[in-house]
Amino acid sequence: MLKTANLVGAITAVAYMLLIIMMFIARIMGWPQAGRWIGISSSAVLIPLVYLFVMGLNANRSPIYFVWIILMVLFALFELIFDDILKVDLRSTRGAVIPYVMFFFAATGGMIGIATQAGKGWSVTAFVIFWIMAILAFIQRGVTGL
Repeated sequence: MLKTANLVGAITAVAYMLLIIMMFIARIMGWPQAGRWIGISSSAVLIPLVYLFVMGLNANRSPIYFVWIILMVLFALFELIFDDILKVDLRSTRGAVIPYVMFFFAATGGMIGIATQAGKGWSVTAFVIFWIMAILAFIQRGVTGL
């Protein structure tokens, strides 16, 4: 059971970051609607995260494991509610964008920790994809201002 949960966690981490990479690329290419729908679909990360949380409780995971999951759940909910439903502009003022970016990197960085549970290969994969995502986040910000 734990091996399956570890694999679900690794796949979730990598899939989420790949979706975010696709969203950044869509925005860079000038396809805001595609970027928006990819962003909305990334909310599906909540489903496996709930599963991982429950499995983690059953397996007596370390507290940091739950911190990683809770950060990602909170970020995904924040994005869904404020960005997708309420359409609050979080990116136009420095006072809002800096905490927002910190929250984003804390949550997605924790997903690397989730992926490490499945082994070194998943850890390296998640780490490399995280850095590609991070670079594209700043390129996208420079190109679009979002």
